[in-house]
Amino acid sequence: MMKCIFIDDEPLAIEILVDYCSKLDFIEVVGTYSNPLDAITEIRKKSVDLIFCDIEMPQINGIDFINSLDNRPLFIFTTAYSQYAVEGFNLNAIDYLVKPIPYHRFIRAIARAQELISNKNAPTTGNVFSSHGDTNESQKFVFVKSEYESVKINLDSIEYIQGLKDYLKIHVQDTNKAILTLMSFRELMGKLPPNQFLRVHKSYVVNVNHIKKVQRNRIVINDFRIPIGESHKEAFFSILGI
Repeated sequence: MMKCIFIDDEPLAIEILVDYCSKLDFIEVVGTYSNPLDAITEIRKKSVDLIFCDIEMPQINGIDFINSLDNRPLFIFTTAYSQYAVEGFNLNAIDYLVKPIPYHRFIRAIARAQELISNKNAPTTGNVFSSHGDTNESQKFVFVKSEYESVKINLDSIEYIQGLKDYLKIHVQDTNKAILTLMSFRELMGKLPPNQFLRVHKSYVVNVNHIKKVQRNRIVINDFRIPIGESHKEAFFSILGI
């Protein structure tokens, strides 16, 4: 059971999301708060898996509040303003939902949270591990098995990841040769900061820090054009606020 709390100074906004949760049997709402500071006690109990947090609130900005938490749970920003998307992304929010929030976008965000929690609790397979063993903003590198050795890759140097049947091709900045590893997107994504690396196509994951420009249906990274899949388009543009 995934335990979540809602923080929003608009009662109607909370009411809508609580109603969404009531339709899902794997979510338990353990608290709703109009003042973020009132939620601290529940969060410190470490009994919360996921926080839904508004940004524009009178007591404290939601971004500042999340940034102030130590050992914070996974979180999703819910706001009427898209201009904060980049800041939310930099904090590694799972998703950035712009009000009014459609049910299908809520489901997509919840599915992402559930996947990350499942991967975090699952036993490791030995193909990849991080500097801290989980996905958070302090993570700096991963090791991946390539042929007969484990290769250390700095996360910031990864430009994009390409799926090739049973292999992943990891394209690294300033190198002429990509790194091939025998693993799945799901396995690798479970070890990467969720909003630095976005799935934009069934065959591509991109590091948003390396995006040079976004065209209608394509992303340009280092002069290479990556397609944006129809099923990923809405989430991608929403997270980037464009």
